Amino acid sequence: MSRELTRKEKTAIRSLVVTWCANYDREYGCLPLDSDCYMLGKCWTGSYCRYFRESVLPLDPALEVALMSEGQRPDFKICPVCGGPVPPDRWQAYCSAACAKKAHRRQQREYMRKKRGASVDN
Repeated sequence: MSRELTRKEKTAIRSLVVTWCANYDREYGCLPLDSDCYMLGKCWTGSYCRYFRESVLPLDPALEVALMSEGQRPDFKICPVCGGPVPPDRWQAYCSAACAKKAHRRQQREYMRKKRGASVDN
């Protein structure tokens, strides 16, 4: 059963198509179909462009889980690190302690990069 896409999902799909789809051209649209890209006008889940589904969608695991799940929009949140399900707890942001640790290390790495860049400029 299909459901209507959220605004966030539509934006993510548009971003993926424009950035990563090898079949998309800004001037001509979808090159194999020689028309507008089917995925840019998508409003419902269900059928997807095969190239998009197999090659482009895996680049965003959280979106892939949300689009490929059957039925209603999932009640769980999507883990920003691995794309796995996160229980609908208000405070939990990651699916596991390992994902939380990876995210924390990324944040610390970015913080130190910015800090080192600021100290070099002074």
